Amino acid sequence: MPESMIEIENLRKEYGDLVAVGGISFEVRAGTIFGLLGPNGAGKSTTISCISSLIRPTSGEVRIAGHDIRRDSVAARRHLGLVPQELALYEDLSAAENLRYWGAAYGLRGRQLQQRLASVLEAVGLADRAKEPVKRYSGGMKRRLNFACGLVHEPRVLLLDEPTVGVDPQSRVRLLELVRQQAESGTAVLYTTHYMEEAQGLCDRLAIIDHGKIVAEGDLAQLQAMLGEKDLVRLSGRFDPAVVAARMERIDAAEIVQLENDSLVLALPRAGRALPEIFEAAAEAGAEIRETTISRPSLETLFIKLTGRELRE
Repeated sequence: MPESMIEIENLRKEYGDLVAVGGISFEVRAGTIFGLLGPNGAGKSTTISCISSLIRPTSGEVRIAGHDIRRDSVAARRHLGLVPQELALYEDLSAAENLRYWGAAYGLRGRQLQQRLASVLEAVGLADRAKEPVKRYSGGMKRRLNFACGLVHEPRVLLLDEPTVGVDPQSRVRLLELVRQQAESGTAVLYTTHYMEEAQGLCDRLAIIDHGKIVAEGDLAQLQAMLGEKDLVRLSGRFDPAVVAARMERIDAAEIVQLENDSLVLALPRAGRALPEIFEAAAEAGAEIRETTISRPSLETLFIKLTGRELRE
C-alpha cells in the first residue's frame, strides 16, 4: 500500500466562538488525489491553511511525510507545495522571475533551479511567454503560473485550493492534466474544488465537508452507494415550508432534502412514478410549482442530500 503522506487527526480550528474546522480526520497516500468538497464557508480553505502551517490549529495533529507540522515544521514544509485560491504572484515580474523567486525560497540554486524553471514553464504552456511581465497575462495564464510556482521544487505533497476557478476551458484542461501527472509521478494531492465534474473525474477518494465536519468519505462508488437507488426531485415555485413538509412526509419513502419558500428537493426511489402523488400533495398544501427536474443518483445528489445545499452556493 502506498505511503501515507498527509495524516490529519482530529484537526480543529476555532476563532472565538466560531468553529471553522471541527475535529476532522483523513489521510492522503502517495500517488493519489484526495478531493475535499464543500460549500463556501464549510472549512476547506481553513483546512488547507492548517496543513500548510499558514495558520495554527487550535488542536489536533497534522503530519506531512511523517513530520509534525508544528514540532518539525521545517522538514514538513520542505515536502509541501501549495497552490492557493488567491493568486500569489508578483505582477511586475516575469513568469521566470516569479518561479526563480519561489524556487530559491525552497533552496534551489544554479543549474538545478534553471532546469526546473524550464521544465515547469514548458509543462504549464508558458515557455514562450516566460520573460513577459505577469501583469500582461490573461486570467488563465496567471492561474497556470500560480500552479507552476507550487511545483517548482518538486514537492511530494501538493495542496490545491480551487486551482481552476475562473479559468478558460483550455487552461482548465491543461491544469487537470498536470494534476493527474503529479499523482502518477507519486505525489500526494489534496484538491478542493467547486466543480463536481472535476471531483468525479479526477479524485481517487473524496470527503464532503460541511460546517467544519466531514459528513461522508470514500471513493466515488462508496459515496454513490450511500444513496441507494434514490433519485432527486427538484421543484421550484412558491411553497409554505411548514404545510408542504407535513404533506410530503406522507409520501412513502420520500425524504425532504431541501425545503425553502421557493424550492423543494426530495429524494425517493423511482421518482418518475411518484410524480403524480408529489403534484397532488403539493396542490393540497397550496404550493405553486413552476418547474420540475429529476436527477439520477450522483455525487451531486449525495452532496445536496448531506448538506442541503448546491456545491456552488
